[in-house]
Amino acid sequence: MKSLGLILGYLAGSSRQRNLKLVGWLLAIFAALVTFYSVTFHLIMAREGRDHSWATGFYWTLTTMSTLGFGDITFESDLGRIFSIVVLVSGAMFILVLLPFVFIQFVFMPWVAWRDANRAPRQLPADTHDHMILLGRGVIIDEVVRRAKDAGVAYVRIEPDPARALQLYDEGHRVMIGDPDSPDTYRAARVENAALVAATETDTTNTNIAFTVRETCEDVPIVATASAEPTVDILQLAGADEVLRLGKLLGEAIARRVLGRDARAQLIGEFGNLLIAEASAAHTDLVGQTLRTAGVRTRCGVDVVGTWERGRFHLAGPDTPIDEGTVLILAGTEEQLDAYDECFGLPHQEPSPIIVIGAGRVGRAAGKVLAGAGFPYKLIEERPERIRDPETYVLGNAADIDVLNQAGLPDATAVLITTHDDDVNVYLTIYCRRLRPDMQIISRANLERNVATLTRAGADAVLSYASLGATAIWNALGDNDTLVVAEGLEVFRVPVPDALVGRTLATSGLRDDTGCVVVAVADGEDLDHSFDPHAALEEGAALVLIADAEAQQRFLTRYPTSDWVGPAPARRRRARTGPARSAR
Repeated sequence: MKSLGLILGYLAGSSRQRNLKLVGWLLAIFAALVTFYSVTFHLIMAREGRDHSWATGFYWTLTTMSTLGFGDITFESDLGRIFSIVVLVSGAMFILVLLPFVFIQFVFMPWVAWRDANRAPRQLPADTHDHMILLGRGVIIDEVVRRAKDAGVAYVRIEPDPARALQLYDEGHRVMIGDPDSPDTYRAARVENAALVAATETDTTNTNIAFTVRETCEDVPIVATASAEPTVDILQLAGADEVLRLGKLLGEAIARRVLGRDARAQLIGEFGNLLIAEASAAHTDLVGQTLRTAGVRTRCGVDVVGTWERGRFHLAGPDTPIDEGTVLILAGTEEQLDAYDECFGLPHQEPSPIIVIGAGRVGRAAGKVLAGAGFPYKLIEERPERIRDPETYVLGNAADIDVLNQAGLPDATAVLITTHDDDVNVYLTIYCRRLRPDMQIISRANLERNVATLTRAGADAVLSYASLGATAIWNALGDNDTLVVAEGLEVFRVPVPDALVGRTLATSGLRDDTGCVVVAVADGEDLDHSFDPHAALEEGAALVLIADAEAQQRFLTRYPTSDWVGPAPARRRRARTGPARSAR
């Protein structure tokens, strides 16, 4: 019976035209068997001296083949009884194949297809509004969906493949079946009421999507990704409001994580006039002290909101110790960071050499940032066609110690690992950490599950396409500004939850309850970094927080999305991540 089920399953999965032909052949064989058995019935009955009509012959044949066997007509001879057994067995086997197959193929399977087609809708309800329309597959869209679910923001994924759409639906995604190049799809997705359309397909597909959406709706914000630089202009001509070159963005973000030997603050991002920077404590008089005894805020006005210890983030407290391997995360104005440099910066030294492994889009973008900041660097690449400038490129495999030495490993203070293969990045992180335990290592991750692995392998910081791309798309919504400090660590802005209105930060227990640190209080576009923790929080204000992924989740649990203000499509504020200060 198991084998029979497999056969039926195979037949049910075949093409409809082929199955129709098969059913025709089965019916023809069935008719031939019934005719043959009826003729044989008459011959054997005549041998026994009995005579029956042809209708009786067909009647006996069908009742015997179907195993009904009424018993009103029977043979008396052994030959007749043997013939009856043959008719019964062959009929039962034939009917067990023919009837289930016809039922499965022409009744059950069409019903299943109809049911599945109606599970994944082809149109959103008419009252749908302020939702994101997402097109594309991969880690970026998956991360945007995760954030939307956490924040209670409505979204829909457009999927042309019904099977893939049903899979996403069964996984808990809100999905709609539709062709991305059809205006009818976007009308069915209520694009006129949408807060955002985001596309992360190939450059050509994104261009088609942007052009089709813009023809359908003139004012919906459109965000699209681009791999090639010329595509940026084409996408903008097609109607995209914002074009993200993620390779370039990731390379620039990785390069900005490089710390110099002078212990000065290195900018890694900004919110308006609030700057987020890093500074190494090595060789400064901060080593051996705690944040309380060092008095950083008292002396400079800048806040130490956290520390890095070999790639692990720790919230900063008065008793946080500072040692040679500590990297401080600072938040303040440009004047306050300048004051920090005056207090704790070391005498100016020549920029130290940097090694960049991988000369793809990410590696080349990192190299440009390093060159602009005055850092000497070498790009290691094993594909000759990517070599552009022999002065800054080294041809070879980075796993070869001779190639690393040629790139300047003995004197380098940092290595940026930018290949698109996470396994290679883990391998090279372990290798470089073993060769140079004191060197800063910044690595790229493509899959979220490899972030922790890269950190354990020795990376001081890990950045990825997923977080960077999702953050850029998320920021286009409006009031949901986010800045990726490192994978899993973000600075983000949220409206003051209803539960905190009228209370003070000093008495709220926000940090103890959630692990989030407030770095500024915002009133409209103005950020107050030197806020009074004993002042009551006002309705309509916003908090700028820094937290890792677990702390963010605790914040969402403690202050559920019902307390949040939804996205404002008309206001498109973005957290800039480019350098605002001159290179140090």
